[in-house]
Formats: sequence, C-alpha cells, structure tokens
Amino acid sequence: MKDGEILSGFLAPHPPHLVYGENPPQNEPRSRGGWESLRWAYDHVRESIERLRPDVLLVHSPHWITQVGHHFLGVPRLAGRSVDPIFPDLFRYDFGMDVDVELAEACCEEGRKLGLVTKMMRNPKFRVDYGTITTLHMVRPQWDIPVVGLSANNTPYYLDTKEGLKEMDLLGKATREAIRKSGRRAVLLASNTLSHWHFHEQPEVPEDMSKEHPARYDGYLWDIRMIELMRKGRMADVFELLPQFIDEAFAEVKSGAFTWMHAAMGYPQLAGKFHGYGTVIGTGNAVMEWNLQEAGLSRLEETAGVAS
Repeated sequence: MKDGEILSGFLAPHPPHLVYGENPPQNEPRSRGGWESLRWAYDHVRESIERLRPDVLLVHSPHWITQVGHHFLGVPRLAGRSVDPIFPDLFRYDFGMDVDVELAEACCEEGRKLGLVTKMMRNPKFRVDYGTITTLHMVRPQWDIPVVGLSANNTPYYLDTKEGLKEMDLLGKATREAIRKSGRRAVLLASNTLSHWHFHEQPEVPEDMSKEHPARYDGYLWDIRMIELMRKGRMADVFELLPQFIDEAFAEVKSGAFTWMHAAMGYPQLAGKFHGYGTVIGTGNAVMEWNLQEAGLSRLEETAGVAS
C-alpha cells in the first residue's frame, strides 16, 4: 500500500451565520442572505476540494470540548439535529455524516504513542457540534466524503498557551503518521476564527450587513497582520507571533486547530492562498488554503516536520 498524502489544509472558520445566510435545505431558519464575502470565499474551497478528490476530511473544532484527552468520532454513521446554543434562531441543522472510523482509530493510537491522552467516541446518538458541522457544510455541502472529527481538549486554556499548543503539535504529528500509514488522501480543516472579540447583542435583522463590522480595531489590525504573513509564506513568523496574537486579539486559534493542522502538514513555509476575510458579529474570519499537492509537498515522510 502506498503511503497516504495530505493534499491540502484549510483555515475554515465556522460561524453558523454562514449556513444561515446560504439557506440550505438542512437548516430550518430562513434568511435573506448576508456575510457574502465569507460565503463566496468558501466557493473557492469547494472548487479546490472538487479538484483534489480526497478520501477523507479531518476537522478539528473548538466547540467539541473534552476536558480529559483528545477524542475522535468513532461511529460509522452519525445523524441528527444540531442546534447552536448561542444562535438557535439561526442554526437548527439536520446533519448526516459518514465517519472514517479506521483512520480515527489510527489517529487515536498514534496520539497515545506520543504520550497524549486519547479516546474514541462510541456513542451512536452523539450530537455533533455546530463548529464541525458548519465547517464541513461550507467546504462540502454534498456530505459525500467520509470525515474524521477531533475534539478540542482545551489544554491551551487551562495550561500556559505555549505549553498547550505544544500538545496540539503532538496531535498534529500523530495525525500525520496515521494518515501516512493509512494510504488515505486527506484534507485537513482547521475550524478556527482569528480575532474573537464580538458584539453581545444581535441586530433585529441578523443578516443586516449595515450592522456588521470588526468589534475592535486592534483585533482587526492583528488579523490583517497575520493574514499578510500567511499570504507571503512567512509561517515561521506566524508561529513566533501566535502566542502574542492569541493574547492580544483574543484569537480562537488558541483552541489549537491551526497548530494541529500545520504540525500535521510538517510546517511548510508555503504561502497560503487567501480566499476571503469578513466579520461575523464582529469576529475576524479568514478562509485560506495551503495546497500541498500543488506545491509538490503532499507525500508524507515517516518522520514529521517540526516548527521553525
């Protein structure tokens, strides 16, 4: 069997407003649009996924929170209704997904070998979190590619940020090795917002874009600074600044998906393709892609890369 490949990685934020604005049949509430700059950015992601034809999508969401260990979806088929606890008026989504349990178990085992606490989620009635569902819907609304879902252990929140992100680095290396051994052609999805300062009251009409703008100017400036570095491929600088960015912009990348993804990819010093930026209730969201296949970097070595 050939070694697996990581075809591409996407920064793929998960505001449920994007699903609401799109009006897919799975979501009960109806809108008159909104957040087009981000929704249309995802059109480029969908086109890329179509060209890449991956065997599996791996997504790490900050809204599947597990305090003890890193958990992996471990049920072949999961379906139900996901309701956003903050925005139930916008997101009541009927989901159905096939899970690549074999790869999930391999990720779980490789993580354990590296000293992480890992566990498989075997509850057949598990209600998948809205972050996972929103990201998966926005990248592949057909729901025809099996997935591996990873939980947010939240170590960066109850440990020192740098210490917590080191654990996410290990999770990424474990994911990389599991994909390599599996022979799968994989795409990684970091379900993260950038700056996370937000408004605390929703407009009367949620999709009224005249009310949408950055919640804080300093958060916006940080977002643009980091996006510009990523667009130029200065990823070593991105990771050097990441703890400060997290602290000063209240950035959601603290939950670890961004670090997990780049660790799995081997920290390529590769320019990210910028697909779009926009705010949702004031938070900063960028849709970006690191296409390893195009760069000739998708084949995986047995030893994972380390951060610069």
